[in-house]
Amino acid sequence: MSDLLVNADGVCRLGEHSYRCALGSGGIVADKREGDGGTPVGTWPLRRLLYRPDRGDAPACALPVEAIRPEDGWCDDPQHADYNRLVARPFAASHEAMWRDDNLYDLVVVVGHNDDPPAAGAGSAIFLHLARADWGPTAGCVAFTREDFLEILGTITAKSQLIVEG
Repeated sequence: MSDLLVNADGVCRLGEHSYRCALGSGGIVADKREGDGGTPVGTWPLRRLLYRPDRGDAPACALPVEAIRPEDGWCDDPQHADYNRLVARPFAASHEAMWRDDNLYDLVVVVGHNDDPPAAGAGSAIFLHLARADWGPTAGCVAFTREDFLEILGTITAKSQLIVEG
């Protein structure tokens, strides 16, 4: 099995392997809302891998892979037509920078949450990414150590899904 099963204890199972993961500051939520810090319950496709080319080569991964650029951002403004989409900065509406000073977004898997099509206010920028050194919470994403994330990326398939259990 190549699905990532995440539970509220911050454990992700992938086949026979278990990995520690950081979750959103709002815990696991059944009714995801923009800005609530919650990691959404459900089964979500994995869309693509983004990586920082200045911090390493693209890892082996069955998902489509593309490099993050310094001007990349992610729109988190529920009223904007590009809500929950990759955008080019400068960008007038609210967004987060994908090219960060820390290493959290050196590797990012875009999770297919609220993206087909996006519903205003139902949450944006749900990713798999690298964890903080202190295992601090995310804004709603699922985060791993670099070593574990690279192992996960080498194991998942193009049909793998993120399954978040409540």
